This record gives sequence, C-alpha cells and structure tokens, in this order.
Amino acid sequence: MGTQEPVDLRVERVPISHPDARLLTEAVQQEYVVRYGSRDETPYDPTEFDPPTGAFYVGYRDDEPVSMGGWRFRPDVSRLGSDRPVEVKRMYVVPAARRVGLARLMLAHLEATARDAGADVVILETGMEQPEGMGLYESSGYERIEGFGHYRAFPNNRCYARRLG
Repeated sequence: MGTQEPVDLRVERVPISHPDARLLTEAVQQEYVVRYGSRDETPYDPTEFDPPTGAFYVGYRDDEPVSMGGWRFRPDVSRLGSDRPVEVKRMYVVPAARRVGLARLMLAHLEATARDAGADVVILETGMEQPEGMGLYESSGYERIEGFGHYRAFPNNRCYARRLG
C-alpha cells in the first residue's frame, strides 16, 4: 500500500435527529433502495443513541457532513462471550468522500467511544450487497457471527463482531 495524505475528519457527537444526521440517514436509505430494493426497516427507538445507552456521530470535512455512525448497547445479543455488547448502526460515507479512509476512521472512533462507555464487544449487521463494508469489517479484525437483528433470516445478511481490547 502506498503512502496517502492524512485524512482530515472532524467528528462530532450529535443526536440522531440532528439535521446533518437526518440528511445522511436519508442518503444511506436511498443507497439501500438501490442496493437492496427497499429502505432499511430495522425498528429502533432514537433515544437508544443518546447517552448513556448509545451515541451518534457525524464526520465533517470542510464543515460538510460526509460520514456518520452510531452505536447502542444491545444487552439482548451476546456474541464472543460479551457482557456489554454494542451494535454499530448507520455507518455511512457519502460517495464523493469514499476511498480515502473515512469509514475506517469513523469505525475506530465508534469503537473507542463504545469502549470508553464500557462496551466489551462490537456487533453489527450488513449485507452481501455492501462488499465494501464487509471488506472494511474483515480487514479491521471483525469475524462472522451468528445472525441477529431484524434481517437475521435474510440469506444475504452478514453479521460480524469484534472484541474490544
């Protein structure tokens, strides 16, 4: 791998209802329509992403929202022997800002903040139509796990977990 310019990303914790989070959420929903034929219908309560049960972040470059991600505690899902797992949701980078490391930076930020909040394992679900996400998670030390969540019975669902050290 060659050398790259350092990636400048300012990450701010925001409510999932923040206008920039809503803008990026709508963008990822439209991407799900293209990739899967429908929006993500996973039920959730937005307050799950408020401290102390979770957190949500938007990443900015030049004051433009370009990435997002959040986590929420999932005491109902134990994988890799976890006592306090968190689920990562809504990882997204706008197309114009892809392939420069922003998703990896956001994932590292989510892991660090979840660890600081007491999480021991990160779990997440993605799908076969998101090979970039699968590649990111696998190259970041995540391993495939038994399905969980709203789409667990779908054949193209892929779930991953990583122990936080």
